Amino acid sequence: MKNNLFFSLLFILSFSTLTVFSHLFSPLDNYLINSGSTLPTTLHENRPFTGDLVSKPSFSTSSRPLFINNQNPLPNLPPIYNTARVFTKPTKYSFPIKNKGTHLVRFHFHAFNSSNLDLGRAQFQILVDGYVVLSNFTRFVTDCQTNPKVVEYLILVESEKLVIVFVPNQDSKLAFVNAIEVISAPKDLVPEKAQYLSSGNLKSFDGLNNQALEVVHRVTVGGPKVTPFNDSLWRTWVPDFEFLISSVGSEKYYFGGRINYRVGGASREVGPDNVYNTARLIRSKNDSVPNVNMTWVFPVVGGYKYLVRLHFCDIASISMRLLYFNVYVNGQLALEDLDLSLVTDSLASPFYADFVVDVDVSIGALSVTIGPSKSSIPHVIDGMLNAVEVMKLNNTHKSLDGDVCADFVLKSRRSRGNTGIFLTLVAAVCIVLSLSLVIRRRIIESRESVSWSRLPVNLSENNVKG
Repeated sequence: MKNNLFFSLLFILSFSTLTVFSHLFSPLDNYLINSGSTLPTTLHENRPFTGDLVSKPSFSTSSRPLFINNQNPLPNLPPIYNTARVFTKPTKYSFPIKNKGTHLVRFHFHAFNSSNLDLGRAQFQILVDGYVVLSNFTRFVTDCQTNPKVVEYLILVESEKLVIVFVPNQDSKLAFVNAIEVISAPKDLVPEKAQYLSSGNLKSFDGLNNQALEVVHRVTVGGPKVTPFNDSLWRTWVPDFEFLISSVGSEKYYFGGRINYRVGGASREVGPDNVYNTARLIRSKNDSVPNVNMTWVFPVVGGYKYLVRLHFCDIASISMRLLYFNVYVNGQLALEDLDLSLVTDSLASPFYADFVVDVDVSIGALSVTIGPSKSSIPHVIDGMLNAVEVMKLNNTHKSLDGDVCADFVLKSRRSRGNTGIFLTLVAAVCIVLSLSLVIRRRIIESRESVSWSRLPVNLSENNVKG
């Protein structure tokens, strides 16, 4: 009996394990680089990072390796943050691409101090496939000195290689990176279209998948932090309490059942189970619909368009066609009388809605609000949200950080170098000219002194008077 029970449990465990692993995403392009290291490193989620100081055909750089070690690592810090590759001049990584399309590009930074260099004074720019993704690293320095900072981008790659260039600023002449990830993304991660919300009107935003995107916020609503170990794309989702400014009348909710992923809806790569099985909701507890809203405010850099991705999964309703609510983005009505069961045709089935909004330079924040609608029903759920993602879109200069294009960054760096050479040559010419003038003057003075010495010696006093 015990043996039968043991084998039954073993079968169930094996089946569950196979089921879990059958959902793991296996990207065709999967470059995980442990910068400044000669040794491979495996993180907790069993991802092997290759040391970039070892000669490998899968990637290449255009400068000699310069690396430093973290001699006083923080406790429980992943080993990829114990080393860093340092750049004192523009340096290029080149990754062969097998699967053209959107790629996840992540940079890991930990500005630790060593006996040789202080990474905290680094100032540099990063170019990815012709986009300026980072031009002001100093805004990350404070954070990444105490804790590692991961910056993530979604870049469309249409060639056979992806090129990353680190460009140190002239002031610091120092750039660095601890680790790099280049991963081909699932085809459904960035769709072609979104809804553009402007002045209260909705219209189609075409070519979303042609834009470069920077992940600014990735937030799970009502639940704990989701780590890369629990995400098939190795992402981190932070809890929402830091951004929630209006929660009176709302409650957290956890769902213990199975998330019903379906074709045409959100996939596991768009959002993992741990994101969709928690939510924050508005519940009607009497004969009236509560007059409350849930609002989140996310700090952003103004002057850009942003993609706001809202994740929904009705895990709390007891039946279909009972949940209706409104969705507002930046104070504008984005979805009215949203009925999740009408969209998904089932309960506990996730889907997401994408909105592109403009953020004015003077504001520097965008908001998301969930509230009951005129169709909401008493005694049931009257509002729900599972997760929010906020991503910055590149501007007309193909930049995600400033108004300077990649070509200008490279040309200005070269021109500064050429200017230095030119000034050196000018200085050398000036020195040569100065020396020649001094020598000529001395020759003239010597000639003049000789001619004056002959006259008074050879003339007698009488000759002079006469």
